[in-house]
Amino acid sequence: MKILNRIKKAQEILEKYKADAYIVTSSDYHQSEYIDIYFKGREYLSDFTGSAGTLVIFKDEACLWTDGRYHIQAEKQLAGSGIKLFKQGNIGVPSYKEYILSKLKENSKLGIDTKIVTYSDVNEIVSQKKLKIVDFDLLAEVWEDRKSLPNGKIFILEDKYSGKSYNDKIQELRDIISSKNADYNIVTTLDDIAWIYNFRGEDIKNNPVALSFTIISKDKSVLYIDNSKLDKKCNKYFKDNKIEIKEYFMFFEDIKKLKGNILVDFNKISYGVFEAISKNEIISSMNPSTYLKSHKNEIEIKNTKEIHIQDGVAVVKFMYWLKNNYKKEKITEYSAEQKIDSLRKKIEGFIDLSFNSISAFGANAAMMHYKSNKENEVQIKDGVYLLDSGGTYLKGTTDITRTFFLGKVARQKRVDNTLVLKGMLALTRAKFLFGATGTNLDILARQFLWNVGIDYKCGTGHGVGHVLNVHEGPHGIRMQYNPQRLENGMIVTNEPGAYIQNSHGIRIENELLVRECCETEHGKFMEFETITYAPIDLDGIVKSLLTKEEKKQLNLYHKEVFEKLSPYLTKKEIEFLKEYTKEI
Repeated sequence: MKILNRIKKAQEILEKYKADAYIVTSSDYHQSEYIDIYFKGREYLSDFTGSAGTLVIFKDEACLWTDGRYHIQAEKQLAGSGIKLFKQGNIGVPSYKEYILSKLKENSKLGIDTKIVTYSDVNEIVSQKKLKIVDFDLLAEVWEDRKSLPNGKIFILEDKYSGKSYNDKIQELRDIISSKNADYNIVTTLDDIAWIYNFRGEDIKNNPVALSFTIISKDKSVLYIDNSKLDKKCNKYFKDNKIEIKEYFMFFEDIKKLKGNILVDFNKISYGVFEAISKNEIISSMNPSTYLKSHKNEIEIKNTKEIHIQDGVAVVKFMYWLKNNYKKEKITEYSAEQKIDSLRKKIEGFIDLSFNSISAFGANAAMMHYKSNKENEVQIKDGVYLLDSGGTYLKGTTDITRTFFLGKVARQKRVDNTLVLKGMLALTRAKFLFGATGTNLDILARQFLWNVGIDYKCGTGHGVGHVLNVHEGPHGIRMQYNPQRLENGMIVTNEPGAYIQNSHGIRIENELLVRECCETEHGKFMEFETITYAPIDLDGIVKSLLTKEEKKQLNLYHKEVFEKLSPYLTKKEIEFLKEYTKEI
């Protein structure tokens, strides 16, 4: 009833502005994947809590689109709301843009908050049908007791962690901007801005960024950020580096005054930003900072490898605790989540979790982004338990998934796990010609699941930021076409899975570093180096399904895991790790 009333109120606001439809995205002014509660209007209006999804409110209905990670979750959370669910990615399901175009007539009015919805999304709609854009913030009029914008402090990330100073980065950026014949580069994405200026913030949970914009020209850098976020050290840093500081919302006024060639990423700027600069010559291209940020320097790589060891130690301690205690005491999904989180918080340089830990037992693990519930705790018993978790530290960001098999587990679940493992191992040992993208390699991870008619409705891997967002582009490994080739110094996850509704969910995830392998008369070849260290649960493996090559590969990996982690464990934990890294 609560959601029905909110949708009805939203539809009344549409009438007020004479709008025929309104788009509510899952983003903020910066097209962030994860957002502060201030921007969670789609969640407020629908009760769907997934990180990705688009709600479109029409005069006569409300519809929500979300991807395969959230199909099961959305079905449950939208039940009884009256909101129609569109499972994007499924055959025959129109995108929200296609549906809007099918519903609205020429000259209809489409409502949006132009500071949020991207130019590329709006342009894709209006270029196909003549629609009038009506700019208003629906949430400001519907959302009761809406919180204010976040106002966390920032801190400067020292060069010993970033590996490259602001001055080195800005010179590199200006060289690229100049080579593209641009006078300005407008950057609105928060992780890019944090990377450029070597600061980190706390405005978005699990993402060490701060609400900000920047305009970079050949001789000037202007950072738009609320001054209350800055302490004396930050102010001195910006002054010493000749970085001009202006108030956050001054950005929207200043961009109207720009004259010249402006470099922007159409996929990353809002429709409002585009409108403000549209009289200029606009160069649409990936922000140079996005490309440079994805290539980790040697100091970042060294730090990342070191922190992965400490992070792996936490995972082993958790595994030891779980395996030895789940029958002795009541361990729930929520208490297990609290346990792994507490172990990470003890690691030197801990900043935050890199995302909300996914602690899921049994059928709950079939929901890829499941969230455990303190009020409705699910006990972990004999069966399959999935833990996807990670941390952000001064030395780097981690993301690891392990699936644990407890007690007697049906053979089919162990078969599914082994097929996932075979795909993970196949992708890990890939050697590929320079120029290949993650799209070229994706089938290596899916092949064994596809052979038995199983698929997972998500990508196989994503880039990982350095002391930044756990999801980072432009590279990744997924079926959908991605033109970005995999290059030296990039970090990408390798996380195939099997999700069987009402039964179980399995995922095994390591992070991989892209490295140059060799060069022959046929060209330069690349390979992966695994930088995640934690045992893969041997209790869930059907050994007869593994080839000799796969067993050797797993044994070598487990040998490295034992060598790197055992010095940091107690005697009992060492014996436990020895058992779970033994040769098979």
